[in-house]
Amino acid sequence: MSEISLNSSMSSCIISNVGGNGNVTPGSENEAVNELIMLEWQAFDKVVNEGGRASCQDDFDTFSIMRRSQYDTWTEEMLDSFIDDFYSANERGWNLITEKYARMEKSTAPDEYEKIKDELPQVSEAKEAIVDQIVDIQVGWMEEFAARYPKAAANSRSIRSSSDTKDNTSYETYLRGELLTYSDRTLALYGQFIVKLAGNRENLAFMIMENTARAYGYAGLDDMEAKIR
Repeated sequence: MSEISLNSSMSSCIISNVGGNGNVTPGSENEAVNELIMLEWQAFDKVVNEGGRASCQDDFDTFSIMRRSQYDTWTEEMLDSFIDDFYSANERGWNLITEKYARMEKSTAPDEYEKIKDELPQVSEAKEAIVDQIVDIQVGWMEEFAARYPKAAANSRSIRSSSDTKDNTSYETYLRGELLTYSDRTLALYGQFIVKLAGNRENLAFMIMENTARAYGYAGLDDMEAKIR
């Protein structure tokens, strides 16, 4: 498959920038998390951007913290399934991270997206509907997080796709782009995970950001919110 050159999405590829006290938590002891992060990083490193290489493509520490904060909430079955997705994609010569950022351009750079959309794998209406349902739940969770921790949220992505521009990719658009790259199996497992959390009145945004805060050396979210300037 030919390499897609991205026009806009990589300009805002860092998910969060919350600083810290310098005491960054070392890598996870979960081997599957570590393997998945390295598979992602290898694909991320190869993404081609028309504006040149993005600075975040040379910042493994931040990349690792952001991705580890997410994957440390996942089940082993979810991790193994997504790892399989990467190996399968690699065998086909396909870059899942390029696909993720390309799908974001449907909202951030629609004219550019029209030029590349036919190079992307087809997505069924059923899969799009599942992704939309998951995104709706998670956007609501992120808005709850922003209401409680406004300073931390201000250092993260904007939340709604309505704020997307060529130079700004929202949480909603980023999430949708990522979910659309999941295999049917990985998406089904992820959907079950989200439904279970919702049924238990748990909020994944809080869980991920708690991991992020601790990775940066804070005692937790409350401590991070209090210390962010």
